Amino acid sequence: MFVHSGMMHIVMNMLSLYMVGRMVERIFGSLAFLSIYFLSGLLGSFLYMCLNLSDSAVGASGAIFGIFGALAGFVLVHRERMQNEFIQFMKDFGVILVINFFIGIVFPNIAMSAHVGGLLAGLIGGMIVAKNPKFLVFYIVGSIGMLVVINSYLHSLYPTMI
Repeated sequence: MFVHSGMMHIVMNMLSLYMVGRMVERIFGSLAFLSIYFLSGLLGSFLYMCLNLSDSAVGASGAIFGIFGALAGFVLVHRERMQNEFIQFMKDFGVILVINFFIGIVFPNIAMSAHVGGLLAGLIGGMIVAKNPKFLVFYIVGSIGMLVVINSYLHSLYPTMI
């Protein structure tokens, strides 16, 4: 999550983080934001490793997709109160996902599985914290448990590689 492939890569990630991250941090608070960011990044990276063990990847895209997912989770939990804003958000969110999907097809070196893993981890975290901020601890413990299980699984498959 801290190594990037070039200046354009880090600029695009920082721009995405700036545009969405500020809002997500205001909605959830700093602790939940950082928890979702890092756990989404780690879970996205672990998913990538499970699917591409002989390959490597760089970047924070899984974590940034986790922030997008957290925002979507918040909107899904509060969709009845948001009504028209919910519909517009989901349209805009869908466009972002489609654009990123096509970018992933055009540039085959993009770790799409890390994006998907981060998005799902963030979505789950966002929904849990949006329901009740006190449930953040369950998200953290559950995510760490998931990382331990995935790590054990990877070690059992490839004990000499990891």
